[in-house]
Amino acid sequence: MLRLFAGCLLTFTCLTANAATECPDWPASKANRQISTLQQQISLWDDSYHRLGVSLVADELYDQSRGRLAQWRSCFAQTPAINDDPLKTARGATTHPIPHTGLNKLPTERAVQNWLKDRNDLWIQPKVDGVAVTLIYQNGQFKQAISRGDGLNGQDWTAHARLIPAIPQQLPAPDDVVLQGELYWRLQDHVQARGGSLNARSKVAGLLARKTIRVAEARNVGLFVWDWPSGPESLPDRLAGLTAMGFSDSATYSHPLENFEHAKAWREHWYRTGLPFASDGVVLRQSLRPPAQRWQAKAPYWIAAWKYPFAQALAEVRKVNFAIGRSGRITPVLELEPVRLDDRQIKRISVGSLQRWAQMDIRPGDQIAISLAGLTIPRLDGVVSRSADRVKLDIPVASDYHFLSCWQPTSGCESQFQARLTWLSGKKGLALNGVGPGTWEKLISARRINGLLDWMTLDAAELVNIPGFGERSGAKLWTSLQTARQQPFHRWLKAIGLPPTAEVELGNQWNVLAAKTVEQWQAEPGIGPGRATQLSAFFNDPHVQALSTQLREHGIEGF
Repeated sequence: MLRLFAGCLLTFTCLTANAATECPDWPASKANRQISTLQQQISLWDDSYHRLGVSLVADELYDQSRGRLAQWRSCFAQTPAINDDPLKTARGATTHPIPHTGLNKLPTERAVQNWLKDRNDLWIQPKVDGVAVTLIYQNGQFKQAISRGDGLNGQDWTAHARLIPAIPQQLPAPDDVVLQGELYWRLQDHVQARGGSLNARSKVAGLLARKTIRVAEARNVGLFVWDWPSGPESLPDRLAGLTAMGFSDSATYSHPLENFEHAKAWREHWYRTGLPFASDGVVLRQSLRPPAQRWQAKAPYWIAAWKYPFAQALAEVRKVNFAIGRSGRITPVLELEPVRLDDRQIKRISVGSLQRWAQMDIRPGDQIAISLAGLTIPRLDGVVSRSADRVKLDIPVASDYHFLSCWQPTSGCESQFQARLTWLSGKKGLALNGVGPGTWEKLISARRINGLLDWMTLDAAELVNIPGFGERSGAKLWTSLQTARQQPFHRWLKAIGLPPTAEVELGNQWNVLAAKTVEQWQAEPGIGPGRATQLSAFFNDPHVQALSTQLREHGIEGF
């Protein structure tokens, strides 16, 4: 359904499990700026969606942003702005004969259980992901279609509706009927858990926002009638009447509901089963409801929505770190307020590259969208809204870092230097058992390492007295470090950073390799001009030459 101005969206109790639950530690001035900025962003989304038919943000991210805004207002004792009505620009010139009521959204299983408690004669339907519409028939003849608008007044969609085959122009009986339903984009065996919403709702909204539509496009629009306001008192009778009119989907996708477990099972079924439409949850409804004359344009007590698990979660950025790898590649990593997505708690996420970060310009306080790639790997999808305060960052200069930079932990080189050590002790280097990033961090913090090979001069007694190592762990580390001395020449070359050499037979003498020219390297099989230049630069770099001297002094074979 269209984004509804359900009361829960404007209250703190409607916060999702992904929204931060602790109040920000902000002075009043900052709180005012942040709340105002987020409110303006949400107002822009509302106007674009309801007035222009263009969705600028996924529904679930919109809901979470609304929840975040409500939380901040609650934290700082602010009431919603007078003009904070999502539908304030959606109002049209055509009045609905019966108001569209909207939906409360139940954010948690406990909220669903509480809603079901003490209610009876309940039913469940998939929550079709489309745009809401009123259809008016007089004497069985189709007369008018009205967009939801603000629930009381909407746009006249009659001309477009006459082109949509899913909307019958003639009912079987000459009755006066008002129907409320969902116009959706037709899909074939669409599994929501696998495919998401595919922007299906926006396709319909955009189509109906045009001045004209083609007949071929209109055929892609389906209709799901979810209410007959002036129909029979009980839902089974209403469904039977709708089926007689030709709206059989209403009965096909409506089922009696016994309890919470039953609701949970239907929700899971529709989430993972092929349907002819996108859906974003389930609708719980009582069979009996008040007469249509008493309906109001707000969420009623007799119906509620329980949405599917988030495919995307809203996360707040706490800090932006720039990790520099062994080869000098800079990878921005975002530290997040912990957020749960599926069954995973996510605290950090990689942006991928410095260039991508620069394009997004992500700063602390920004709200980002994340999802799981392949259902397991956290993925940054984009920036949802920005903090009012743009924090200045110490951004590394890409040209300062490369495969021959940072051989010591000097200022700005800490990350790359530690990455060099981690590579050296890793599986592709010397394969030192039990030696990893934490080991090197302790040794660097204790100022026992200032160069790539300084650890080779440490003795067992020194290691035992370094903070973070005890007698047993220090002795174990010393034993592991000593195994490096027995490693063959080719492993040592890789460990200190030799660029890839494809299938080249390197031999076992440093001096022979160091004497090769660029042309000689390029003559080797699988070595192109760029790699040949890298290899020559590696062997001629003064830092690398100093390493070779150290290794020769330590008696390492080949040096």
